[in-house]
Amino acid sequence: MRRPLRSPTLATLALFLAVFVVQELVRVVAGGVTVQALFALTTPVAATPWTVLTSVYAHGSVSHLLANAVALAFVGVLLERETTPARFHAFFLTTGALSGLAEVWLAATVGSVVGGVAAQVAVLGGSGAIFALAGYLLTSNRLTERVVGSVQLSPRVQIALFAVFAVAVTLATASPGVALIAHFTGLLLGLLAGRAHLLRPSAGEHTPEPV
Repeated sequence: MRRPLRSPTLATLALFLAVFVVQELVRVVAGGVTVQALFALTTPVAATPWTVLTSVYAHGSVSHLLANAVALAFVGVLLERETTPARFHAFFLTTGALSGLAEVWLAATVGSVVGGVAAQVAVLGGSGAIFALAGYLLTSNRLTERVVGSVQLSPRVQIALFAVFAVAVTLATASPGVALIAHFTGLLLGLLAGRAHLLRPSAGEHTPEPV
């Protein structure tokens, strides 16, 4: 376990809480519409580009915050032992942003050609990034290395299998109001990044010493 002040998991949890407090203050002062505009990712993205970042750390309710916090605490503590804080934060933010963008862009694309489907959705929360962390853990461990390494599969086949797995997990964990595309995207990105050991520190990097 890393020193608390050096733990990227604890830092991210603290950021979750800080952003949520700001959200509630804005809600009291300016109302829910302003909260949506300042923190939620939606289309057109160019109209509020900062929400690509804020949406990753913002949450829609206390229960939403708590659920993501518990999930992050579990997978984050396991993964942060294998990487540096800088890589952890960059991976979390990047996968979270890409997951959110996939959700809102797909909705805009499908909604523009299919009647009755909402063309505009709003995304809040770090679940896409948390799914990415979980996916990374699944494919970067030694057991997976042995299993996958013992079977000769082309990169395309591996990607296809990961996509099928990501669809299955996404559907198994689905519930009303959940951003399924964001979850699928995050998990798939994590699975692929784990196979590439994207978070493995380079020779010149050092992870904080454990206590």
